[in-house]
Amino acid sequence: MKWIVALCVRIVVCGALAMAVTSLRADSPDVLRFKMKSLEGKEVDLGQYKGKVVLIVNVASQCGLTPQYEGLQALHEKYAARGLAILGFPCNQFGNQEPGTAAEIRQFCTANYGVKFDLFEKIEVNGPNAAPLYKLLTSIETQPKGSGPISWNFEKFLIGRDGRVLARFAPRVSPDDPQLVQAIEAALNAK
Repeated sequence: MKWIVALCVRIVVCGALAMAVTSLRADSPDVLRFKMKSLEGKEVDLGQYKGKVVLIVNVASQCGLTPQYEGLQALHEKYAARGLAILGFPCNQFGNQEPGTAAEIRQFCTANYGVKFDLFEKIEVNGPNAAPLYKLLTSIETQPKGSGPISWNFEKFLIGRDGRVLARFAPRVSPDDPQLVQAIEAALNAK
């Protein structure tokens, strides 16, 4: 009986997320209009990701949630061919958990998690020095988390093929969480 209740709750939550995603698309601004620097310091026009489903994540190498790199890489391996791009933005604002240089971050991510998805230059995600991308992302009313400052490392924003925010997920929502995976699959299946 408990599993039936759990299944019904999951169906209701996924339905609510789908309705929220539909309503967000119309008035959500294009977040892929920015230029950022890759981890190697090269300018990257995020507009190159238009037409793909994008998962934007602020990451850190010395965090209790750092093992999420493994799940993010698994999502990359499973869905990249279908059009998913994962963008990792290292950030040192939460407990100084990303103190390394770009080379150290690359080495850590490659050696420990085999990361092949795109990593960008270390940025700030909150406050007056927050990257313009994150100022915009945190200003948008989203589901299931809502607008407001980034709460910790590994907060996730799902962006549709048109560059508009579809959903925002709290740091503790793991990359293999059914709600996140279902949202990614729905975005990939959308025309």
